[in-house]
Amino acid sequence: MSVQERKRRERADRERLILATARELAEQQGWDAVTTRRLAERIEYSQPVLYSHFRGKREIIGAVALQGASEMAVAMRAATAAADGPRARVTALARAYLAFAERHPAVYDALFQLDGGLAYAQEDTPEPLKDAFAALLECLSEVAGDGMRPELFTETFWASLHGLATLTRAGRLPPEDTERRTELLVDRLAML
Repeated sequence: MSVQERKRRERADRERLILATARELAEQQGWDAVTTRRLAERIEYSQPVLYSHFRGKREIIGAVALQGASEMAVAMRAATAAADGPRARVTALARAYLAFAERHPAVYDALFQLDGGLAYAQEDTPEPLKDAFAALLECLSEVAGDGMRPELFTETFWASLHGLATLTRAGRLPPEDTERRTELLVDRLAML
């Protein structure tokens, strides 16, 4: 292995460590606890080393969001691949989305609540974000209905899922009714 290859590998390893540590800290204590000083202490590197990877917290949030988008897309596709029939696929998609939001609240916040400097629904939207939307669209386009643009239907269904995830997490919706809400969403919005 050449010196350049080793340096690239070490840099990539440091970047993964920074992001994993930021995610862990955010999941444990919230994003306010994620500072470059704290991250530097936890990973045992200096703050200038952190800044050689990310210009600041905003870029770290953006990188976590991109990781999260990829993970969410994988989870949704896995859930829908195991389901048989349109209703089962849409239900599996909704459950996978809500489960991801519940299991990874800091990552979900990085994706949808915090400023990570990422463009959404634009030409320069990063691929992981486009792919997460595509995972929704792949499943929902088959149930959008005649005369309905599949993208518009998917955006509306996604907005509903996001509202359920956000309101439940904030304690504004009782969590014990999550399954019933999911069924209502599938039955009434997707009309399945």
